[in-house]
Amino acid sequence: MKIAATAPLIGLSSFTVIAILSLLSPTNAQVQLYSQKAQPIDPNAPNNLRPATQNNSLLSIEGGDRLMKEAEAAVSAQNYTLAAKKLQEARQVYNQLSNFYQELNSSFSGIDLRVSDSQRQKALLTAQKRDEATYQLALVHRALNQPELAVPLLIQIVKSQNPTRDLGKKAYQQLFELGFVDTPYPRQGGSGSTSQK
Repeated sequence: MKIAATAPLIGLSSFTVIAILSLLSPTNAQVQLYSQKAQPIDPNAPNNLRPATQNNSLLSIEGGDRLMKEAEAAVSAQNYTLAAKKLQEARQVYNQLSNFYQELNSSFSGIDLRVSDSQRQKALLTAQKRDEATYQLALVHRALNQPELAVPLLIQIVKSQNPTRDLGKKAYQQLFELGFVDTPYPRQGGSGSTSQK
């Protein structure tokens, strides 16, 4: 009898909490909308409602580039802790962008080749920038004497870039210098693509 009486109360209190939360969400969304800066409209193309630039947005290539410059300044000032923080943020921004562009590419695949190809190019560009940020972050971890943090990052680069590309070779060289791997690549005097049996 008591269980039957409490069930409607639980349902009612759950409903009340959900109703209160749903009332709060639009308010928070409005506060966030009002706090964002308005994006400028290109005066040469007034019918184009797309923002002329995304410089104010962190989730943009420019936002990631800005974080990379801040990290570079921190390295120059030998503030490696700040540099690591900025590089990690840049790496996350570029990774998110790359994933989003890949999703858009697959969404437009077979529908509009021009849009699909544009998104694929942006996915490749941001993936390259992510790997460059990852490499710089690994170097900062080396400077902070944290090889346990550098090694996984370097392995991610080798996997993403392929050992035959410049950044992949540099990452593998770092792994060799750290003593994580004991075979140099590319081999001296050889192409590195042949295998011994």
